[in-house]
Amino acid sequence: MEQQPLTATKKCPHCGFWSRWQQRADDRCERCGLYLDAPRMRSEQEREILANEPLPSFMRIEIKPTDGPTLRFFKHIIRGGQLAFGAMVSFLLWFIALLAG
Repeated sequence: MEQQPLTATKKCPHCGFWSRWQQRADDRCERCGLYLDAPRMRSEQEREILANEPLPSFMRIEIKPTDGPTLRFFKHIIRGGQLAFGAMVSFLLWFIALLAG
């Protein structure tokens, strides 16, 4: 007797048809063609849009090759300070969430 690999299926929230499901956000129903997990797909699209937005100008200090050595040094110091500040805030938020349970 030959065993076949297990496959996952999911019931389409739109038409009720059971379709093969790869557990990806872009899986579509085999009957109606709509997304099997529409909220997850919208969430991933929103996350991608946010990731592609440019950073505000105050958050990105551009170090140009034409800058003098003193200016480049201070720009590196400011970048390091921003990184340290972000790390401290992230740690404090994590610690507060840990205490809250």
